[in-house]
Amino acid sequence: MEALNKICGFAAPMPLINIDTDMILPKQYLKTINRSGLGKHLFEEIRFRPDGSEIADFILNKPAYRDAKILIAGDNFGCGSSREHAPWALNDFGIRCMISTSFADIFFNNCFKNGMLPITLPQAEVDVLMQDAERGANARMTVDLDAQTITASDGTEFAFDVDPTRRHNLLNGLDEIGLTLEKIEQIEAYEAAAETRFPWLHTPLPTNTR
Repeated sequence: MEALNKICGFAAPMPLINIDTDMILPKQYLKTINRSGLGKHLFEEIRFRPDGSEIADFILNKPAYRDAKILIAGDNFGCGSSREHAPWALNDFGIRCMISTSFADIFFNNCFKNGMLPITLPQAEVDVLMQDAERGANARMTVDLDAQTITASDGTEFAFDVDPTRRHNLLNGLDEIGLTLEKIEQIEAYEAAAETRFPWLHTPLPTNTR
């Protein structure tokens, strides 16, 4: 995965509560196992008209937010059915950090598995960041995973917590396999010792000669 350390850019305000995974990515796009190309369908049913034309009032269609890297969301973001395609679509669009008062558990976990950072903050702090994001092109935020801080455009700073293992993985661009491979020398040493101590476990099975 691409490592994530510091994100500097515009934040899109989406104060709607209970934005579910069906709204994030409609069900007809769940057939693919390719993580790329889904960004163009992100929020499709509220972002585009049936003829494919843009709904001008939708936040990500506004010029100031087309390149948003951060999403300030309402409570219970990512609820509904457990589909990993939802964070795939957000990530492919370019959004790598979401800030809310709460996330659905499965969506929250899937974000970390795909190199994205969901941040939970108290309502009062989310409200401040939401108002800051509404300033559009006049506001840029910085999310610093190493320092575990969010800095609003006026310099106001908020601290956030993240699980140490997940933080390590994001900072180093590691998924579960990558994390395991960090221990490859110890794994190989263990396997070599096990083959010496328990050779019968490593004896090839006889082939059928009939």
